[in-house]
Amino acid sequence: MKNYFKLLRFLKAHLRRFALAIFFIFLTSIFEGVQLTLMLPVIDRIFTNKKIILPNKVPAFVTHVVNYFNSVDSHVLFWMIPLVFLCLFAVKQVVTFWSDYFMNDVAQRVMRDVRSRLFERIQTLSLDYFSKKRTGELISRITNDVAVIENAVSYAVTDLVRQPVLVIIFLSLAFTFNVQGTLLIFAMVPFIAVPMGIIGKKLRKLARGQQEKMADINSHLLETISGVRILKAFGTERYEIKRFNQQNQDFYKLRMRGLKNMILLGPITEMVGAICGVAAVLILGKDVLNGHLSFGVFSLSMVAILQVIRPIKRMANVQVIIQQALVANIRIYEVLETKPTVVEKPSPLELPILQQKIQLENVSFHYDQASGHVLQEINLTIKKGELVAIVGPTGSGKSTLVNLIPRFYDATQGLVTFDGIDIKEASFKSLRGQVGIVTQEAILFNDTVRNNIAYGTFEVSLEQVQQAAQMAFADHFIAKMPLGYDTMIGDRGFRLSGGEKQRLTIARAILKNPPLLILDEATSQMDSESEKFVQEALDSLMKGRTVIAIAHRLSTIMKADKIVVLEAGRMVGMGKHDELLFTCPLYRRLYETQFLLTP
Repeated sequence: MKNYFKLLRFLKAHLRRFALAIFFIFLTSIFEGVQLTLMLPVIDRIFTNKKIILPNKVPAFVTHVVNYFNSVDSHVLFWMIPLVFLCLFAVKQVVTFWSDYFMNDVAQRVMRDVRSRLFERIQTLSLDYFSKKRTGELISRITNDVAVIENAVSYAVTDLVRQPVLVIIFLSLAFTFNVQGTLLIFAMVPFIAVPMGIIGKKLRKLARGQQEKMADINSHLLETISGVRILKAFGTERYEIKRFNQQNQDFYKLRMRGLKNMILLGPITEMVGAICGVAAVLILGKDVLNGHLSFGVFSLSMVAILQVIRPIKRMANVQVIIQQALVANIRIYEVLETKPTVVEKPSPLELPILQQKIQLENVSFHYDQASGHVLQEINLTIKKGELVAIVGPTGSGKSTLVNLIPRFYDATQGLVTFDGIDIKEASFKSLRGQVGIVTQEAILFNDTVRNNIAYGTFEVSLEQVQQAAQMAFADHFIAKMPLGYDTMIGDRGFRLSGGEKQRLTIARAILKNPPLLILDEATSQMDSESEKFVQEALDSLMKGRTVIAIAHRLSTIMKADKIVVLEAGRMVGMGKHDELLFTCPLYRRLYETQFLLTP
């Protein structure tokens, strides 16, 4: 029940429209009951031209209405009743339109809000969260799970209001004209409620399995479509098709198990309805034969009893949708209620531009207790204007170390300071605004060349963008594009070569003009000619700036003012190239086996 109320919280911002939708749904249900009662004068007064005969005990207002119909000439009723029916039907269609419109509008607004909240929450989460969650799974929360919520709001909530009202209306009609027959419905309730409860529990479990399988499918799609070059290079298309088909088959099996249980509710409710109908015929039929009840009253009672089954059946289907929505709701709130591990203080400092040094004092870091330390007791001073190279074997903690400086992660022990100010006291904007990052993987977006270069600094002029592109030696290939700087580059820059993509990311860093640069071998994916030009641009850019480079190439290392050597998260050496060759065995080994091969 708690989870269900959490689901209804999404309606809070749209209560006015929701109330309008409920009002119109209620009116629609009333019209259905009123239209049904018109069959009474039609059968008794028009078609059989007999008096309407009621049971002995009925409410007084019902007697007055029946007396009126009995007093009106059947020929008058012949024209009056159809016109009244048409008028009621027309009004009902207008009311139904607005009830459906407002309820669907509320559902779409809820979907919009939930998607926005999910995306906003995901953007505020720290990097460690994304190391534990698959991208496809998060996409599934925003797409598939939110779509399930839409069904719960637009269809399930509508039926949760409309069907109980219809049940009350039809039961009231049935009780008015046939107390004994209607009591049979209550006798049959357990035969519907018990299966609904059992099947509902199964459906909730199956719904979670279905949504998890859909997350697997989304993850697989994302990986294989984004990595299509690797698939083709290794000839693994058939292998990935086989994997996808297996996941698709697993989802199909779960889906069919859920549908089987959902469909099973139909025959159960239909059978119970048939039993109620037969019992009502046996009870009321005698009164009709004996002349104690008119045929119109008998027909109205029968239809009212049978009509009760229809909304009960719809509510059984609502149970299915609600169970699926509750599972989706849990998955959505798992994201919404996740707290970022790296947060700003309530009133953060505006960090001044770096003037002297960055210090890491006794810094240790681990992702979680089970994974153990990634960095241990790092003490490092980076002076303004220095080029510091970070080297070490794979998994030694190089990327983690540089990620602590813009505070993508928080050190689990120790301090990171800018000019003596703990970066945990600073605002993200003032800290990260000082940092430019260029990595081996060129991160680009399906947008224009101009917007990719100006990413994060969108207010700059085209001339400034062009100047940055020239410094990164990217203007030559941009000029050859169909629309120049307004050319769309495709998903992740798919239409560009590796060297071209990298030059755009370097142009982006040049345009930002940060005092601190973090480079992860920014020229590693370029051909020798492109690398030569871009390296010259980077050399010019690095002058007077603080640069931290994760280095794999000897050319970068030789220019470094300071080389930091990491091994298994510990700093095992620090100094210049010539010094480390004699004082650090690991550095010498890296030099002989790796650096000499990548000058």
